[in-house]
Amino acid sequence: MRRADRLFQIVQLIRGRRLTTAEFLSQRLEVSIRTVYRDVAALQQQGVPIDGEAGVGYRMRVGFELPPLMFSAEEAQSLVAAVRLAQPQLDAVLGQRAEEALSKIFAVLPGTARAAAESLTVYAPQRGLDDATRERLTQLRLATESRTKLRLHYLDLNDQTSTRLVRPLACFFWGPVWTFSAWCELREDFRSFRVDRVQQLELTEERFRDEPGKTLADLQRHESARENWA
Repeated sequence: MRRADRLFQIVQLIRGRRLTTAEFLSQRLEVSIRTVYRDVAALQQQGVPIDGEAGVGYRMRVGFELPPLMFSAEEAQSLVAAVRLAQPQLDAVLGQRAEEALSKIFAVLPGTARAAAESLTVYAPQRGLDDATRERLTQLRLATESRTKLRLHYLDLNDQTSTRLVRPLACFFWGPVWTFSAWCELREDFRSFRVDRVQQLELTEERFRDEPGKTLADLQRHESARENWA
């Protein structure tokens, strides 16, 4: 890879993440960490607003934009495939926005790339989520984004019902099933729930903040430690 291309990729990778470590960039670009340090320093000297430092991580300052990009035929095809595969399993709002975003991309593609994308023979069954699950996913996504506690009535796999007050953290797709993970106020621990077994979902007026031991990062560390132990 030419150095100019590598510098461009570094900008793209840093823009796409909240915090990007030199180790991550080194692995993605297949260069040494020392090379990453030099490249980032060169970008900073050229005026690219990258904050951070070696050993900590880098982030792009808000407001930095690159000129519009063109997609290759393969990149355009990958976007079409991703939307087709994901759309039947998304909530109604995200599914519609994905289709709209794809239309905007088509509008600026050169003829050959657009033709390749539109002729892609990769499809997904349109039979996806039922309406109730789609609505639950929308509510969960909005509650997670707004940091709003939820009260839910849940039917577990033993057909036992319970009422929980939870802090929603993230939704996960497992093939045909969606689950969401949350901090459960009742159990005072992390819990995962199948979205299709939620009987009723209510947004409360209570917001929550990150607290040590109750965040998505804490959940991920907990799951990682459990997998390593197993």
